Amino acid sequence: MQVSPLTRRRNQGRLSPSWSLTGMDYGVPRPRPHVVAKVVIAATLTALCMFILRQSSALDGHDLFSKREEGVMHVLVTGGAGFIGSHAALRLLHDGHRVTIVDNLSRGNIGAVQVLQQLYSEPGQLQFVHADLGDNRAVHKVFAKNAIDAVMHFAAVAYVGESMAEPLRYYDNITSNTLTLLKAMVHHQVKTLIYSSTCATYGEPAQMPIREDTPQVPINPYGKSKKMAEDIIRDYVRTSNMAAMILRYFNVIGSDPEGRLGEAPRPELRQHGRISGACFDAALGVIPGLQVKGTDYDTKDGTCIRDYIHVTDLVDAHIKALEHGVPGEVGIYNVGTGKGVSVKEFVEACKTATGVNVSVTYLDRRPGDYAEVFSDPSKILRELNWTAKYIDLKESLSTAWRWRKANPNGYRSLISAI
Repeated sequence: MQVSPLTRRRNQGRLSPSWSLTGMDYGVPRPRPHVVAKVVIAATLTALCMFILRQSSALDGHDLFSKREEGVMHVLVTGGAGFIGSHAALRLLHDGHRVTIVDNLSRGNIGAVQVLQQLYSEPGQLQFVHADLGDNRAVHKVFAKNAIDAVMHFAAVAYVGESMAEPLRYYDNITSNTLTLLKAMVHHQVKTLIYSSTCATYGEPAQMPIREDTPQVPINPYGKSKKMAEDIIRDYVRTSNMAAMILRYFNVIGSDPEGRLGEAPRPELRQHGRISGACFDAALGVIPGLQVKGTDYDTKDGTCIRDYIHVTDLVDAHIKALEHGVPGEVGIYNVGTGKGVSVKEFVEACKTATGVNVSVTYLDRRPGDYAEVFSDPSKILRELNWTAKYIDLKESLSTAWRWRKANPNGYRSLISAI
């Protein structure tokens, strides 16, 4: 049986200047190392937000989340405070779905959740749960207290270089946490899973473009841990009536075209972040210039070649997957444009989008990187009728730049305003 698309839509609320965020606190994130003073301040603000969350939980209309409603799909979005997860939650809410976000805020932004809550403030639309997927008891509590119909699993650490330096962290956070989540879904009879995977599971294939049947030979712990999670899902679904869709992303860029959400890397993570974020930081003067790692790859200009997919297109692929899941089957799809762009080409496009001639320093290769990766998206077009629409790189970067320029401090300015 296919998952039916939603038949009833809710009215979208207007953005309000007041701070009103419903939610619950089911668990405490795992302790992290001490960081710089800015991060301490951000943590203090986050703690204040969490206090408000707990104070408002009695008024959040939670009964609506604990009961099923005809024509309304209740989707659990793990990592929904992150860049991709928050955009997915926005689309789900726009389509009239009921959304529960679970995030431990170790990488996500509470400000993104604030924006979503202000847009969708009616009871039963959105709730936030502060919990860590590594906390088995907290995860089971989420499912026990909520009538979940489907799960979109985004929550994960996701930096190649960091995975090379901290491999155990990646196997724990990605592979182990996915197993914990899947076991909770089985126990509570939730039968639809959309899994956020990555093209890093392919490693560095001998031939381009990459198809779904290209051998998976990952070369870094990030890709390896994602592949292990994929294998767990595939092995279980063969023995069950769960519908699972595995989406292998290529390089995600862009932001909400209407300017409601964007990419806001936390200061302590800038060294690991996406090249678009680094380029914008350089254009804003947050960092002195852009560093490009690796100029001696066997490519047309010596820099890595990647397939850049707009976050709005990526989210649309998730909605298509949600609508087409088949019980007892695993659908596997590449999500990309099918076009490879070099890092040097990307930098030039970013300069054009920002109007700033950022300085560029070329460094040695980053450990764990691969020379060339781009997709063959024909399968997802054929089976899910999905294709990338935002394929003009300069336009995609211009949209993201407008949000970032309007929010130079990311979501921190929103948190500070409460």
